[in-house]
Amino acid sequence: MNWQPVSHDTYELGESPFWHPQEQQLYWVDIPGKALLRANVYMGTVQRWDMPSEPGCIAPAASGGWVIALRHGVFRAREWGGALEPITTLPYDTAVVRANDGKCDALGRFWVGTIDEPKAGRVAALFSIDCRRGLPEVVQHAGGALTGNGLAWSPDNQTIYWSDTPNHVVYAWDYDLETNTLDEQRNFRQCAPKPAGWTFETTAYAGRPDGAAVDVEGNYYAAMFEGRRICKFAPDGTLLAEIPVPAQCPTMPCFGGEDLKTLYVTTARHGRSAAELAQLPLSGAVFSMRVDVPGLPVNFFVD
Repeated sequence: MNWQPVSHDTYELGESPFWHPQEQQLYWVDIPGKALLRANVYMGTVQRWDMPSEPGCIAPAASGGWVIALRHGVFRAREWGGALEPITTLPYDTAVVRANDGKCDALGRFWVGTIDEPKAGRVAALFSIDCRRGLPEVVQHAGGALTGNGLAWSPDNQTIYWSDTPNHVVYAWDYDLETNTLDEQRNFRQCAPKPAGWTFETTAYAGRPDGAAVDVEGNYYAAMFEGRRICKFAPDGTLLAEIPVPAQCPTMPCFGGEDLKTLYVTTARHGRSAAELAQLPLSGAVFSMRVDVPGLPVNFFVD
């Protein structure tokens, strides 16, 4: 199994990839680049749409278009490059907090995790936004984190996952899809901390859990930031495999292709050293690899 770049382009910090099954295109965001991207992976072409502030995550909408979480609010877009229609704002200080990792649940609610940029107050949280009955209903489900990441659900929607990247932990809860409630928080996986004196040449460090995806067997794939790998965990948290990535900082995987057997991963180059980028020049690219087990399809936003 070998990774191939989706295009020859690199981005500052790719995140939130998803495969659009109707369009057969791959979407993702570049957070510091303040842009949405979409690729025709068969042609190797990429379209860019600049945003007014940092996009944390994006999801497709069932009635067409997308829902987008920017630093300063959550928006609806109905055509590429078109108007951004405000949906809601989330209860945080945009001077020090922004939207980060997110996606939709199986009933079409849009979930957004946030990041505490100064890493000082543990104010990162996890929200859901339900627009199925008209006015948005915003619920906070978790908090007390530094960087919310790794949002995913088990195939039966009875378990929800969320990670706090700087603390090297992935949490799990029992989840009730109909009532939208979480219960029985537990550590799904506590990863080893970053060693003192670490450099990018220190291969012993496995990294810290960033964005994630789940396959049809319920295995959880975590991009390990600074670990140069994706870790595949069984539903009980057992490490099943480590998949090397040709970038120090993978950020989030997703499954795509017509059979959902192509694993995609976004990566980062923002803030990385010149020496690291010289050794790993495709840092910031989006990569793809064929796998044996298909992943879960993207969930659509419902409004």
